[in-house]
Amino acid sequence: MRLMKVDPRALKENPDRMRQTKSTPQADALLLATIKAVGIVQPPVIAPETGGGNGYIIDSGHRRVKQAIAAGLEEIDVLVVEAANDNGAMRSMVENLAREALNPVDQWRAIERLVALGWTEEAIAVALALPVRQIKKLRLLANVLPAMLDQMARGDMPNEQQLRTIAAASLEEQQQVWKANKPKKGDPQVSWWSVAQALQKKRMYARDASFGDDLAQAYGIEWTEDLFAPADQDSRYTTNVEAFLGAQQEWMTNHLPKKGIITEQNSWGQPELPRKAERVHGKPGKGDCTAMYIDRDGKVQSVHYRMPEPKKPKGKSAAGSHGTDENDVGSVAKPRPDVTHKGIEMIGDYRTDALREALGRAPIEDDMLMALLILAFAGQNVSVTRGAGSGNYGHGKLARHGVMLFDAEGKLAFDMDTLRVVARSMLIDVFSCRENASKSGIVARIAGEAIGANAFLPNMGTEDFLSCLSRPALEASCKDTPVLPRQRVKDTRAALVEHFKEGHFVHSAALFAPDAAGLSHWLSSHAAANEDDEPGEDIDMVAEDPADEEAGEYLEAAE
Repeated sequence: MRLMKVDPRALKENPDRMRQTKSTPQADALLLATIKAVGIVQPPVIAPETGGGNGYIIDSGHRRVKQAIAAGLEEIDVLVVEAANDNGAMRSMVENLAREALNPVDQWRAIERLVALGWTEEAIAVALALPVRQIKKLRLLANVLPAMLDQMARGDMPNEQQLRTIAAASLEEQQQVWKANKPKKGDPQVSWWSVAQALQKKRMYARDASFGDDLAQAYGIEWTEDLFAPADQDSRYTTNVEAFLGAQQEWMTNHLPKKGIITEQNSWGQPELPRKAERVHGKPGKGDCTAMYIDRDGKVQSVHYRMPEPKKPKGKSAAGSHGTDENDVGSVAKPRPDVTHKGIEMIGDYRTDALREALGRAPIEDDMLMALLILAFAGQNVSVTRGAGSGNYGHGKLARHGVMLFDAEGKLAFDMDTLRVVARSMLIDVFSCRENASKSGIVARIAGEAIGANAFLPNMGTEDFLSCLSRPALEASCKDTPVLPRQRVKDTRAALVEHFKEGHFVHSAALFAPDAAGLSHWLSSHAAANEDDEPGEDIDMVAEDPADEEAGEYLEAAE
């Protein structure tokens, strides 16, 4: 075997070479970058051509020769061996089978040696055609206890997550854990899971921090970059959990809204709201309050809620009122409805927000707009004062819309565009599907169906809403999805939440179209009421018929 220089273009490929599969473009680009940076580290092996030829055949190193030509090298060093009877087929096979990539520990040691010789991380990355981040990641092994490194060099490597945890701990902590977990005689492997668990520390990430650099500095928070995390995200973290939460708490105090409170999580991870508070799952109104809290990941979260209006003193219950006696003999426990009362309240919030969005943005013809305006005043949340004096609901709020129809001189003057804007604003304020005194009843659902408000309903495939569904209703929601019902309800719910995370799910119970029986009942009851009215009699627009409460919706849920 001798070393000589040849023109790579003069070498002939071996038709009997072992590696026939083409290499990937990425691998070729890596080899080309390496050759351009440091040249050919290991010379290709060539042999004299047999059969009377005068040239040389490549025995091993076809890719090196090809990329040397691509790099524009005029000459390369090669090793010349004697011609083999099999065109070097056995040598090629043995070389490829025996070749093994360096394990991460050996790669790190090689990198450290280059650094000691004066190479920078950037130069090493260019020479190896690797990202600088990968070089930094390998150099992180310098933080691993030498005894652990020796174990890893034997081929017993932890997975990446475990290695991240180990490298993030101090050498003193690693030393203590290694004493308790190092392999015993005859056991070649380490339980890296146990090692990582013992060194695991709670991390608080900078991307979850609401506070800025000023509070971070005030609380002595120093960010550490997680070099094993994806490169496209902010991976800075701190293990100083107490300081992180303190900075979050101070930020909440400084940014608390006027009607806001700071609260805590309960054992289910939900915020503790004031007693009798009603959580708002849609867009908050002006009179609603805000509760801010820190979740289990250290993030600042906000929820909205409203307090119930003070109840007016009531007289004695009517003789015909219905109730249940806990002592009734033979009472049977009612099965859970498909949607719980909380779910009905959430649907009411969702519908109201969707209806208002549709009223503000959806295309509505003028005749439909006027019809809706009339329909709005038929809602059970609207009252008109009569001579004897009844309620005077929302007088000041609704009156402001009328002001928009007057000019600066106090004369009634408007065009159709102004009238349309005022009509939409009036409808948005009057129509409501919420489960409280502001509920318009079935007329709001009729209006929503008429203008396509279903398209404005939010994604209801969330843990908060799906927890309000019974098992049959939850499993029915799996229809038309790849999610199969699980044995445990919470597993089915979790799978649906994950499936709809990027999708859009609207439960059929939330759609605006009212129940046919309920609509018929409402129409017939009010048609009968109109026949009983005497001509010229003032009509109070307060809906006192219990059927208006939802016009059959609750009857349907109770069946």
